[in-house]
Amino acid sequence: MRTNARARQRLAQRVIDELRMQIETGKLQTGDQLPTEPQLEAAFDVSRTVVREAIADLRAAGLVRPVQGKGVFVSETSARSGLLLTPIEVKSIPETLELLEFRMAAEGEAAAIAAYRRTAEQEAAIAAANRKMALLIEQELSTVEADFEFHMAIAAATNNRFYVDVLRHFGARTIPRGQFPTLPEANDRAYLEKVHAEHAEILAAIADQDPERARQAMRAHMLASQRRYRLLAELQAQ
Repeated sequence: MRTNARARQRLAQRVIDELRMQIETGKLQTGDQLPTEPQLEAAFDVSRTVVREAIADLRAAGLVRPVQGKGVFVSETSARSGLLLTPIEVKSIPETLELLEFRMAAEGEAAAIAAYRRTAEQEAAIAAANRKMALLIEQELSTVEADFEFHMAIAAATNNRFYVDVLRHFGARTIPRGQFPTLPEANDRAYLEKVHAEHAEILAAIADQDPERARQAMRAHMLASQRRYRLLAELQAQ
């Protein structure tokens, strides 16, 4: 599973880079339909999970949009050129990337420690936060608070107050989408379900008391966020 998580990140990035290049060079133009999932799986020799992860990131960046019952289409140029971010959001991108880099180191280790130190009650608290997020996704309500609770519960499960202090210091701004309310991903159900699935992998590793698997699952989760916000930074620089 550790290898799969890291490999999936690399494969998804390859799909993203290729599709983005096709969009930017005009090979895929506004309104064009992307190949179907099976076609993309065959073209890139990847799994359906990798394809869905790549499409979720492209959707979150505003490059493509789904049409119910028809497929995924290239967004209009205006929808992807600036993403209508506010000046404050644009300025927040570099800090967001720096914070994600820091969190990858700190929370990756926190997840590993939690895997062998957590009590039954602490594991239950992590699971409860994850269930809360799933319910909020279903109700189409904000998940930022539940997302933060999930990460705080893991910090608490280390039984090391410094991990808790660090996350508490940054507060809910540790959850990037909370700082970018105009981004499509802020309320995109497919994207939020992907985040929830990443959380589920972390929770499963902690529940199984597998420190290395928990560490790598958390790192994969952070790498996925980094990838999305690096893409956003690149789009803003154009």
